[in-house]
This record gives sequence, C-alpha cells and structure tokens, in this order.
Amino acid sequence: MATAIITGASQGIGACIAKRLAKDGFDVVINHYPSDGDKEKALAVAGECRAFGVKAECYAADVSKFDQCEAMVKQVKADFGSIDALVNNAGITKDGLLARMKEADYDAVIAVNQKSVYNMLKHVCSVMMKQRHGRIVNVSSVAGLYGNPGQVNYSASKAAIIGMTKTVAKEFGSRNITCNAVAPGFIHTPMTDVLSDDLKAKMLGAVALGRYGEPEEIASVVSFLVSEDSSYVTGQVIEISGGLSM
Repeated sequence: MATAIITGASQGIGACIAKRLAKDGFDVVINHYPSDGDKEKALAVAGECRAFGVKAECYAADVSKFDQCEAMVKQVKADFGSIDALVNNAGITKDGLLARMKEADYDAVIAVNQKSVYNMLKHVCSVMMKQRHGRIVNVSSVAGLYGNPGQVNYSASKAAIIGMTKTVAKEFGSRNITCNAVAPGFIHTPMTDVLSDDLKAKMLGAVALGRYGEPEEIASVVSFLVSEDSSYVTGQVIEISGGLSM
C-alpha cells in the first residue's frame, strides 16, 4: 500500500488532507509539532484515518529543524517500507506591517513555512529517487502569488515554495517524481477564524464565489495531484481561491 507523509497534519488543512488520502487508500504519516496539545489532536486525526482501513501513525517533529526531519523520514521508511507521497503543509503566521515587524517574527515564519519544505524535500527525495516514483505537493498560498499587506514574511515564504516546486519538478522529473503546488485563498481554518468580521467581509468581497473555501476543497485537489491521474502534471501551481485573482 502507498504511504503519504503530511506535515502539520494535526488540524486544519493538513488534517483534512490526511483524512482524504486515507479515504483514497493511502497509509498516512501524520506529522505534528512536538507538544502535548498537537499530539492529542494528531492522535484524533489518526483515529479518523484508521476508520478507512489504512495504517495511520503520528510522528512528532519540528519540521523547521533539519535533523528532526532526517530522523522522522528514516523512521517512516523503516516503519512503512516506502514513501510514495509527500505533502508539505506545515505553516504559521506572525503578521505585521514591515515597518513594525520584528526580525524574530520574520525568521520564524521563513523557518517553519519555507525551510521545512527544503528539509523534507532533501530527505524524502532521496527515498523517492531510489524508488523511481513519487508525488510531492507543496502548500503555498495566494499570498505567495499576489502579496498581502501585513504578511511580508508569510508572502515571502509562500512565494519561495513556488520557486522550489518548479525547480524540484525539473530536477527529479526523469526519476518519475512529480512536484506541484496548491495556492489556497481564504479557507476556513483556525488561522482565519481569528480575523475580525470587518476584515472577513472585506476579503470575501474580492472572491468571485463570495464565500470561504473549505479545507476539504484543498484536500480534493491534493488527492488528484498525488494520484496516478496526475502522472503528466508537474511544476504547476494550482490556485484554489474561488476566483480571487480575477
């Protein structure tokens, strides 16, 4: 059975992706940040995944740390035998206008959102190369495509992911490894739930469909990108924003 690793999968979009891939028949590796709260959430997600008759295990690792990613990937390979899909989903925000943004807040977002992608790609791609097969999906954002006031750190991290996606697609295509990105718009997650009603209304005014997206709608596109139906799709960025850019 094929195995998929999803980083930052204890809640939000990551949890929905894990459950969707389990429904699709993947054994799933649920990565979560090493904290009691995240572990509890991840265990609940694993239980929902197992209901589909697949293997689902939780692995604590701070994916911004190179050595923790290396250890996790080695353990997953030993436990599952193969790594067939990787979804780089882990992400945080520390918003603020550039004039007031602290260096520590910039560095933290880059480390979790962008360096983590490098860390996971570095270790997982070596496994996929030996298998001569793999599907990689990186979760970017519309902020990486168009920018967003108050998010110079987040926008930078998500724009970098797009460049990484295209480069990895070119470097590993000959090994039957595809690499694509999804760029969600305004999605119902814990990150958007804390926004003020005024800001939510203003944001939705720019969306053609006039509503927030649901995490399951991101998961359905990821499901396609890790399936054999997408075998000739690589280096692409699929915007999932309800028509935000039109």
